[in-house]
Amino acid sequence: MKEANPSEGNDMIAFPKEDIAGEIVLFRGDDNSETLGLILGDVVPDKEHVFIVAPLHIHSQTSVNTSFEFIISPNDVIRGSLDSSYLIRIYNTNPLPESKIVNYVAKLSPSKLDEILKGWLALVGRCYFRAIHQPRQRKAFQPQVSRINYAGRVFDEKEIINLLHSSVDFWLTAGPYTEQFENKLKEFLGVKYCSFCNSGSSANLLAFAALTSPKLGSRRINKGDEVITVAAAFPTTVAPIIQYGAIPVFVDITLPTYNIDCNQLEKALSEKTKAVMIAHTLGNPFDIKTVRAFCHRHQLWLIEDNCDALGSRYFFNDKWQYTGTFGDIATSSFYPPHHITTGEGGAVFTNDATLHNIIISLRDWGRDCWCPPGRDDTCKRRFRWRLGELPEGYDHKYIYSHFGYNLKATDMQAAVGCAQIEKLEHFVEVRKKNWKLLREGLDELSHLFVLPEATPNSDPSWFGFALTVKENAGFSRDEIVSFLEANNIQTRMLFAGNLIRHPCFDEMRKTKNGYRVVGDPNSYSAADNELSLPVTELVMNNSFWIGVYPGLRDEMIEFVIRQILTFARNKTC
Repeated sequence: MKEANPSEGNDMIAFPKEDIAGEIVLFRGDDNSETLGLILGDVVPDKEHVFIVAPLHIHSQTSVNTSFEFIISPNDVIRGSLDSSYLIRIYNTNPLPESKIVNYVAKLSPSKLDEILKGWLALVGRCYFRAIHQPRQRKAFQPQVSRINYAGRVFDEKEIINLLHSSVDFWLTAGPYTEQFENKLKEFLGVKYCSFCNSGSSANLLAFAALTSPKLGSRRINKGDEVITVAAAFPTTVAPIIQYGAIPVFVDITLPTYNIDCNQLEKALSEKTKAVMIAHTLGNPFDIKTVRAFCHRHQLWLIEDNCDALGSRYFFNDKWQYTGTFGDIATSSFYPPHHITTGEGGAVFTNDATLHNIIISLRDWGRDCWCPPGRDDTCKRRFRWRLGELPEGYDHKYIYSHFGYNLKATDMQAAVGCAQIEKLEHFVEVRKKNWKLLREGLDELSHLFVLPEATPNSDPSWFGFALTVKENAGFSRDEIVSFLEANNIQTRMLFAGNLIRHPCFDEMRKTKNGYRVVGDPNSYSAADNELSLPVTELVMNNSFWIGVYPGLRDEMIEFVIRQILTFARNKTC
């Protein structure tokens, strides 16, 4: 780089293009005014010279006033010198057309320039959120006009700023934000291991697949082994069981918790049973004490689908404990409707080191190596392993111990998650408040609806508010759902209702092969030639749910209550 010579006066200094960003220089305008500034853009050779400049002001203080001001000290430069500290006010950036560089002062270090430019990006992110997203979020609620969604994203400028910072870091796979997000999740739940992945459904797949690993010896789940679950579930709680050739054994659920009927667990048990895989329905914990005792008594794996229940708690062994910490493996989903979001995304949790290694192997192509992306030889034996029938010393990064997948998420997703998890405790409290408002507001309709209740010894982080129309109500589920939707109140079924009734089960249902149903002996279905699941059937035909997510304001909840009360009174008067 050519340094400025004071004798050159107003002459333009010829900086090589690659050295422009980060130069601290003295500018002189056409009016002979001088400005000390930082160049954040490029000079266009042989054309009008337009510099994007952050003006620098000599200042005696040593602390910054806002998140968009930075102190430059002699330690921050790699060429030139500074005799005193300067404040760079990023929010004052402006172009200085036709300005002349009259003196070179210093060249910033890359780390300092990175800090300053990210501060500039943060300002842009904050301004964009406040100008575009915030007005939408604060838009006045108009009954019957404004849409009351069952769920949605709740965010502020922090998510946008993190996403911008991650994008310029250009970690396109897992990186620093991923490590930070996994650590925050572990800390929140109080578990040893967390593996971030690309969806909650992938998390369920990884959780079940891990239990089929040959590394588990006799406890491995093999084809033909049985796994106890429920049909009133989201399909990807059950799909991995079938995809790996195991046999789902369906038991019924109970109202008003919508969770597994633990009285049927012993009936479902056989010599082939290897695991229980169930979810906490709509955030309401299942009877963890009973299920855990059953699994312990029969040496069964417990996979805890916690996708709808992040932040729920259960009182166990004289203390409150978060759901997602009771199973051998647990899962989370970060799809936008859930308690926190990364867009697409999920996680797998465990306290078992062996299971954790299997999980990350399956997530990362099935490889035997456990090195994080961008790091090599953490085992210090990369070229000294001898596994399978490979030659000794074959590169450990390319040895595969499982038939795996690529189910990794990106660092940009994790960046959003890092901002979201800071809001999680608040989100949980708002969900509880909204659920309570609905429960109290609809209490007078208990003769028409089965109203939801929390499982004993639980403190749910509610995902939704379930309603089941009673048989003698005088109206159907379809009628009230149509009424609510017509009034811009979004509704959802209780997931699959009865998964066995779906087209994906057509072939198995015809052949009576590939699954087993354990029901009440008095509820035999002659049409299906099998035991039925009466409560699951009731839910399929009569149940729906509405939202409690933090984006719902009190006036929205009050409107929902009024509409349901109005509908019920009109139908029963």
